[in-house]
Amino acid sequence: MELKNEILINAPRDVVYAALNDPEILKDCIPGCQELIKHSDTELEAKVVLKIGPVKAKFSGSVVLSPDAPPERFSLVGQGNGGAAGFAKGGAEVVLEPHPEGTLLRYTAKAEIGGKLAQLGSRLIESTAKKLSSKFFARFAEQLNDSQNS
Repeated sequence: MELKNEILINAPRDVVYAALNDPEILKDCIPGCQELIKHSDTELEAKVVLKIGPVKAKFSGSVVLSPDAPPERFSLVGQGNGGAAGFAKGGAEVVLEPHPEGTLLRYTAKAEIGGKLAQLGSRLIESTAKKLSSKFFARFAEQLNDSQNS
């Protein structure tokens, strides 16, 4: 499964990049995130509770950031285990472009799932993934817009 989208954020690129590397901001923006621990500048550990269709699962996982060309671009890869519900793994490429109204954030994400989650069907999984990514970026933009306006 592949997701692509872009969002305009009312903040300079360096502020957006710094926020994408701030565990407190990320924890507030990730739907269902209960815990996010930064082990290093490139390694994070997360605990997330999600309901996907009839399956509710607590995922424990890790995310590794690769700052390819900060603050213009970076990538990340992650994997999570939801016990009996299954697993998820994937990655994303993020590009931050200066824009007259702030920063244009473009992303392409790829994900792979297994276990009970995979049995739910690709249409449900894809619509849930789109909803969760939209929710994340809406919260992220809102937080940055609020911080720029205060």
